[in-house]
Amino acid sequence: MSKRFVVHSSKINLESVVKDAIDNFDSYTKILGDAERNVIKIVDLESKNYTIKSFKIPNIVNQVAYRFFRKSKAERSYMYANKLLDLGIKTPFPIAYEIRMTPLLFKKSFYVSELVDCDLTYRELTTDFSISDHESILRAFTRFTYELHKNGVNFLDHSPGNTLIKRTTEGYEFYLVDLNRMEFGEMDFETRIKNFARLTIHESMIRVMSNEYAKCTGEEESEVFRLMWQYTQEFQNRYHSKRKLKRKIFFWKKKYRDE
Repeated sequence: MSKRFVVHSSKINLESVVKDAIDNFDSYTKILGDAERNVIKIVDLESKNYTIKSFKIPNIVNQVAYRFFRKSKAERSYMYANKLLDLGIKTPFPIAYEIRMTPLLFKKSFYVSELVDCDLTYRELTTDFSISDHESILRAFTRFTYELHKNGVNFLDHSPGNTLIKRTTEGYEFYLVDLNRMEFGEMDFETRIKNFARLTIHESMIRVMSNEYAKCTGEEESEVFRLMWQYTQEFQNRYHSKRKLKRKIFFWKKKYRDE
Protein backbone atom coordinates (compact mmCIF):
# COMPACT_ATOMS: atom_id res chain seq x y z
CA MET A 1 0.00 0.00 0.00
CA SER A 2 1.42 3.39 -0.95
CA LYS A 3 1.23 6.53 1.16
CA ARG A 4 1.19 10.23 0.35
CA PHE A 5 2.07 12.57 3.21
CA VAL A 6 1.91 16.36 3.06
CA VAL A 7 3.02 18.64 5.91
CA HIS A 8 2.53 22.40 6.17
CA SER A 9 5.62 24.32 5.06
CA SER A 10 5.83 26.07 8.44
CA LYS A 11 5.72 22.75 10.33
CA ILE A 12 8.45 20.79 8.55
CA ASN A 13 10.13 20.27 11.93
CA LEU A 14 7.15 18.11 12.96
CA GLU A 15 7.22 15.85 9.91
CA SER A 16 8.80 12.78 11.51
CA VAL A 17 6.83 12.91 14.76
CA VAL A 18 3.53 13.42 12.89
CA LYS A 19 4.26 10.50 10.59
CA ASP A 20 5.03 8.33 13.62
CA ALA A 21 1.84 9.46 15.35
CA ILE A 22 -0.27 8.52 12.33
CA ASP A 23 1.45 5.13 12.10
CA ASN A 24 0.69 4.55 15.79
CA PHE A 25 -2.83 5.99 15.68
CA ASP A 26 -4.45 2.86 17.13
CA SER A 27 -2.28 3.03 20.25
CA TYR A 28 -3.60 6.44 21.35
CA THR A 29 -6.52 6.31 23.76
CA LYS A 30 -7.77 9.88 24.17
CA ILE A 31 -10.75 10.14 21.81
CA LEU A 32 -12.46 13.43 20.96
CA GLY A 33 -16.18 13.25 20.23
CA ASP A 34 -18.41 10.23 19.68
CA ALA A 35 -16.27 8.45 17.05
CA GLU A 36 -19.42 7.22 15.29
CA ARG A 37 -18.00 7.32 11.76
CA ASN A 38 -14.60 8.94 11.85
CA VAL A 39 -12.30 8.79 14.85
CA ILE A 40 -10.51 11.85 16.26
CA LYS A 41 -7.75 11.35 18.81
CA ILE A 42 -5.78 13.87 20.83
CA VAL A 43 -2.02 13.35 20.80
CA ASP A 44 0.79 15.15 22.60
CA LEU A 45 3.67 15.88 20.24
CA GLU A 46 6.65 17.79 21.59
CA SER A 47 4.64 19.15 24.55
CA LYS A 48 1.72 20.43 22.46
CA ASN A 49 -1.68 18.88 21.81
CA TYR A 50 -2.84 18.04 18.29
CA THR A 51 -5.78 16.15 16.85
CA ILE A 52 -5.53 13.33 14.32
CA LYS A 53 -8.71 12.55 12.44
CA SER A 54 -8.88 9.09 10.92
CA PHE A 55 -11.51 8.91 8.21
CA LYS A 56 -13.50 5.74 7.76
CA ILE A 57 -12.59 3.61 4.75
CA PRO A 58 -15.21 4.53 2.11
CA ASN A 59 -17.45 2.11 0.26
CA ILE A 60 -16.08 0.42 -2.83
CA VAL A 61 -17.53 2.99 -5.26
CA ASN A 62 -15.92 5.86 -3.38
CA GLN A 63 -12.67 3.93 -3.04
CA VAL A 64 -12.44 4.10 -6.81
CA ALA A 65 -13.66 7.71 -6.94
CA TYR A 66 -11.20 8.94 -4.32
CA ARG A 67 -8.38 6.98 -5.93
CA PHE A 68 -8.78 8.51 -9.39
CA PHE A 69 -11.35 11.32 -9.55
CA ARG A 70 -11.88 13.13 -6.25
CA LYS A 71 -9.72 14.57 -3.50
CA SER A 72 -9.95 12.70 -0.20
CA LYS A 73 -11.73 14.20 2.80
CA ALA A 74 -8.38 14.61 4.56
CA GLU A 75 -6.85 16.49 1.63
CA ARG A 76 -9.92 18.71 1.27
CA SER A 77 -9.87 19.44 5.01
CA TYR A 78 -6.24 20.52 4.75
CA MET A 79 -6.80 22.62 1.63
CA TYR A 80 -9.91 24.32 2.98
CA ALA A 81 -8.27 25.06 6.34
CA ASN A 82 -5.47 26.88 4.56
CA LYS A 83 -7.95 28.77 2.39
CA LEU A 84 -9.98 29.84 5.44
CA LEU A 85 -6.87 31.10 7.20
CA ASP A 86 -5.91 33.06 4.08
CA LEU A 87 -9.35 34.71 4.27
CA GLY A 88 -8.85 35.58 7.95
CA ILE A 89 -11.36 32.95 9.14
CA LYS A 90 -10.29 30.91 12.14
CA THR A 91 -9.92 27.13 12.13
CA PRO A 92 -7.50 24.85 14.01
CA PHE A 93 -4.16 25.25 12.27
CA PRO A 94 -3.66 22.54 9.59
CA ILE A 95 -0.49 20.54 10.20
CA ALA A 96 -0.57 17.67 7.71
CA TYR A 97 -2.56 14.95 5.98
CA GLU A 98 -1.80 11.45 4.81
CA ILE A 99 -3.62 9.22 2.34
CA ARG A 100 -3.14 5.50 1.79
CA MET A 101 -4.07 3.63 -1.37
CA THR A 102 -3.47 0.58 -3.49
CA PRO A 103 -2.89 0.84 -7.25
CA LEU A 104 -6.66 0.62 -7.84
CA LEU A 105 -8.38 1.65 -4.60
CA PHE A 106 -8.29 4.43 -2.06
CA LYS A 107 -8.16 3.21 1.56
CA LYS A 108 -7.39 5.40 4.58
CA SER A 109 -6.80 9.07 5.16
CA PHE A 110 -5.72 11.13 8.17
CA TYR A 111 -5.89 14.85 8.91
CA VAL A 112 -3.74 16.47 11.60
CA SER A 113 -4.39 19.89 13.12
CA GLU A 114 -3.67 21.84 16.25
CA LEU A 115 -6.08 21.34 19.16
CA VAL A 116 -8.10 24.45 20.00
CA ASP A 117 -9.05 24.73 23.66
CA CYS A 118 -12.57 26.14 23.35
CA ASP A 119 -15.15 27.16 25.95
CA LEU A 120 -18.10 25.59 24.15
CA THR A 121 -19.51 24.74 20.75
CA TYR A 122 -22.63 26.06 19.07
CA ARG A 123 -24.31 22.81 20.14
CA GLU A 124 -24.42 23.94 23.78
CA LEU A 125 -26.43 26.98 22.72
CA THR A 126 -29.13 24.63 21.43
CA THR A 127 -29.38 22.66 24.68
CA ASP A 128 -28.60 25.11 27.50
CA PHE A 129 -30.52 28.36 27.44
CA SER A 130 -29.25 29.25 30.92
CA ILE A 131 -25.81 30.23 29.55
CA SER A 132 -25.42 33.79 30.84
CA ASP A 133 -24.20 35.27 27.55
CA HIS A 134 -26.34 33.02 25.34
CA GLU A 135 -27.85 35.79 23.21
CA SER A 136 -24.56 37.69 22.93
CA ILE A 137 -22.82 34.57 21.62
CA LEU A 138 -25.68 33.83 19.22
CA ARG A 139 -25.58 37.32 17.78
CA ALA A 140 -21.78 37.24 17.46
CA PHE A 141 -22.04 33.85 15.77
CA THR A 142 -24.55 35.31 13.29
CA ARG A 143 -22.16 38.14 12.48
CA PHE A 144 -19.40 35.55 12.03
CA THR A 145 -21.61 33.62 9.59
CA TYR A 146 -22.29 36.84 7.71
CA GLU A 147 -18.51 37.31 7.36
CA LEU A 148 -18.26 33.78 5.95
CA HIS A 149 -20.91 34.59 3.39
CA LYS A 150 -19.34 37.95 2.53
CA ASN A 151 -16.07 36.11 1.85
CA GLY A 152 -17.85 33.60 -0.41
CA VAL A 153 -17.57 30.68 2.03
CA ASN A 154 -20.50 28.27 1.91
CA PHE A 155 -19.82 25.87 4.78
CA LEU A 156 -22.04 22.95 3.80
CA ASP A 157 -21.64 21.32 7.23
CA HIS A 158 -22.64 24.46 9.13
CA SER A 159 -24.17 22.41 11.94
CA PRO A 160 -24.15 22.59 15.78
CA GLY A 161 -20.96 20.64 16.49
CA ASN A 162 -18.79 22.26 13.84
CA THR A 163 -18.12 25.68 15.34
CA LEU A 164 -15.86 26.00 18.38
CA ILE A 165 -16.37 29.11 20.51
CA LYS A 166 -13.82 30.88 22.70
CA ARG A 167 -14.61 33.79 25.00
CA THR A 168 -12.03 36.57 24.87
CA THR A 169 -11.64 40.00 26.46
CA GLU A 170 -12.76 41.50 23.13
CA GLY A 171 -15.79 39.22 22.73
CA TYR A 172 -15.78 35.83 21.01
CA GLU A 173 -13.69 33.84 18.58
CA PHE A 174 -15.22 31.20 16.31
CA TYR A 175 -13.30 28.28 14.79
CA LEU A 176 -14.71 26.08 12.04
CA VAL A 177 -14.02 22.33 12.16
CA ASP A 178 -14.98 19.31 10.03
CA LEU A 179 -14.09 21.18 6.87
CA ASN A 180 -14.24 18.64 4.06
CA ARG A 181 -17.54 19.93 2.60
CA MET A 182 -17.25 23.53 1.43
CA GLU A 183 -18.00 25.61 -1.62
CA PHE A 184 -16.43 28.95 -2.48
CA GLY A 185 -17.92 31.74 -4.53
CA GLU A 186 -20.52 34.45 -4.47
CA MET A 187 -23.71 33.41 -2.65
CA ASP A 188 -27.17 34.76 -3.38
CA PHE A 189 -29.50 35.81 -0.58
CA GLU A 190 -31.49 32.57 -0.39
CA THR A 191 -28.35 30.40 -0.40
CA ARG A 192 -27.01 32.45 2.50
CA ILE A 193 -30.19 32.03 4.51
CA LYS A 194 -30.36 28.33 3.70
CA ASN A 195 -26.90 27.99 5.28
CA PHE A 196 -28.55 28.44 8.71
CA ALA A 197 -30.97 25.52 8.22
CA ARG A 198 -28.99 22.84 10.08
CA LEU A 199 -28.16 24.84 13.20
CA THR A 200 -31.17 24.63 15.52
CA ILE A 201 -34.76 23.49 15.87
CA HIS A 202 -35.64 26.38 18.21
CA GLU A 203 -37.74 29.21 16.81
CA SER A 204 -36.45 31.57 19.52
CA MET A 205 -32.88 31.13 18.25
CA ILE A 206 -33.99 31.62 14.66
CA ARG A 207 -35.65 34.89 15.67
CA VAL A 208 -32.42 36.18 17.24
CA MET A 209 -30.26 35.09 14.30
CA SER A 210 -32.68 36.50 11.70
CA ASN A 211 -32.79 39.80 13.57
CA GLU A 212 -28.99 40.03 13.67
CA TYR A 213 -28.54 38.87 10.06
CA ALA A 214 -31.05 41.46 8.89
CA LYS A 215 -28.94 44.13 10.63
CA CYS A 216 -25.83 42.84 8.83
CA THR A 217 -27.40 42.69 5.38
CA GLY A 218 -29.97 45.49 5.43
CA GLU A 219 -32.64 43.01 4.32
CA GLU A 220 -36.17 43.09 5.73
CA GLU A 221 -36.13 41.22 9.05
CA SER A 222 -39.52 39.60 8.50
CA GLU A 223 -38.33 38.11 5.20
CA VAL A 224 -35.06 36.89 6.73
CA PHE A 225 -36.99 35.18 9.52
CA ARG A 226 -39.56 33.71 7.13
CA LEU A 227 -36.93 32.08 4.95
CA MET A 228 -34.67 31.03 7.81
CA TRP A 229 -37.55 29.31 9.62
CA GLN A 230 -38.86 27.77 6.37
CA TYR A 231 -35.47 26.26 5.47
CA THR A 232 -34.99 25.05 9.05
CA GLN A 233 -38.32 23.22 9.01
CA GLU A 234 -37.65 21.76 5.56
CA PHE A 235 -34.28 20.44 6.72
CA GLN A 236 -35.81 18.92 9.86
CA ASN A 237 -38.54 17.21 7.83
CA ARG A 238 -35.95 15.72 5.44
CA TYR A 239 -33.72 14.68 8.33
CA HIS A 240 -36.45 12.87 10.24
CA SER A 241 -37.77 11.22 7.09
CA LYS A 242 -34.30 9.84 6.36
CA ARG A 243 -33.88 8.62 9.94
CA LYS A 244 -37.26 6.92 9.79
CA LEU A 245 -36.29 5.17 6.56
CA LYS A 246 -32.95 4.06 8.05
CA ARG A 247 -34.72 2.63 11.09
CA LYS A 248 -36.81 0.49 8.76
CA ILE A 249 -33.89 -0.62 6.62
CA PHE A 250 -31.37 -1.14 9.44
CA PHE A 251 -33.83 -2.26 12.11
CA TRP A 252 -31.32 -4.68 13.65
CA LYS A 253 -28.79 -1.94 14.47
CA LYS A 254 -28.92 -0.68 18.03
CA LYS A 255 -28.22 2.97 17.19
CA TYR A 256 -31.40 3.11 15.10
CA ARG A 257 -33.51 1.09 17.58
CA ASP A 258 -32.61 3.44 20.43
CA GLU A 259 -33.53 6.68 18.67
